[in-house]
Amino acid sequence: MYSIHLSSASLSLQPDEWKNHVLGGIGFSNASDTAHPKITNFPFADVEMPVLEGAASACEIWISDSSVTYEQRGLIQYSYDENTLFGVLLMPQTSALEQMTESAFMQIFSLLETCGYRYIFRFWNYLADINGVDAIGSDGADNDEALERYRQFNIGRQNAFVASGRELTGNLPAACALGTANGSLTVAFMAGRSPTLAIENPRQISAYQYPQQYGPRSPSFSRANLVLLSDGTQKVADTDQTLSPQKLLFISGTASIVGHETKHHLDAVAQTRETLANIEIVIQEANKKVGLGEFNMTDLLYRVYVRHPTDLPAIRAEMEHVLGRSFKAVFLQADICRTDLLVEIEATAASTIRLPEEQYA
Repeated sequence: MYSIHLSSASLSLQPDEWKNHVLGGIGFSNASDTAHPKITNFPFADVEMPVLEGAASACEIWISDSSVTYEQRGLIQYSYDENTLFGVLLMPQTSALEQMTESAFMQIFSLLETCGYRYIFRFWNYLADINGVDAIGSDGADNDEALERYRQFNIGRQNAFVASGRELTGNLPAACALGTANGSLTVAFMAGRSPTLAIENPRQISAYQYPQQYGPRSPSFSRANLVLLSDGTQKVADTDQTLSPQKLLFISGTASIVGHETKHHLDAVAQTRETLANIEIVIQEANKKVGLGEFNMTDLLYRVYVRHPTDLPAIRAEMEHVLGRSFKAVFLQADICRTDLLVEIEATAASTIRLPEEQYA
C-alpha cells in the first residue's frame, strides 16, 4: 500500500483500472473551486479547506497492491483489502457537536469490530469553527456553560472510546483535528487486522494525559502510530535477500508544544522550528522501536496547516532551512485546536527494508 498526492483534476483523469485499487482518499479545496469533482466510486473525504500553494485542490489517495472491495454501512462509505480498511463518515449537523462526535465514533467502532479490522492506524477529523464556543450542555439544551467546540469534540470522542471498550491511554491511534470555515463533521480513518504500535514523544506529555485546563476530557490519540502491513516476507528476485514487510509511520498533527504548553506565541517561524523538532523526536522514537533507522525527516510526506495565510512564506522558508528545498508538502489554511497555535504539521512515512534472508529463517 502507498499514498500519492495529486490535484483533483489529475485524479479525475486516472484510468478505471487504477481506480479499482484505490482504498480511499482525502481532498482539500476552496468552496469556490467549481472544477473540484465529487468522488463517488470510492471513500473520499471532501474537505472545504483552501490550498495555499499550487493547484486549487489537493488530494491524498491511498492505493492498495491488491483488489479492493467497496461497501456502505449507514453514513460510512468504506473499502478494504485483505489487510486494510479505509472509511469516511460525513456526519450531518443534527445535534450538539458532543453528541454528533460520539455517534460518529460509535458507528466507526461498530463497523471495525463487525468487519474484523479493529486496530485503528489513523483518524483525520475536520469540523467547522473548531475554536468557536457553543453555549450547549451535554443534554443538548442551552445553558450558561459555554464550551469550545474542540473540547466538545474531545468529550464526544472519549465517550465513544469508553462505550466501545477501547483504551484511553497507551496504544491509541494517530490523529489530527482541524477547523474548517463550514461543513459537517468529517472523519476519515484507516484500520487493519493486526496490532499497531503507538509512539510517544518524550518532550511532550501524552495528549491523553493533558491536565484539565485544556478541557474536561483529554484528546484520545498518540503522537504517532507504527503499522506493519504484512506478516509475510517476499523473496527479492535474483538475490539472497528477502523484502521485509512494509512499515508505515503515521505522525499525528504536531505543533509547537513542549510538555503540555504552547511555545513561541505569535511567532510562526519559531513555532515551525519547534514543531519540526517534535517530529524529529517522534521519528527517532519510532526508529528505536524497529531498530533499523529507516524513517527520516527528508522522506516524509507533510501536510501543513497554516492559521494565517500571510505566515506561509515564513513557514515554508523555515521548513526549507531545516529539511532542504526538496521536501514534499501540501500547505492548507485551517484553524488549529488551540487559538495560540499558528501552524500544525502532520506527516506520513513508508518504508520497505531489505534484510538478509537468515533474519527471517
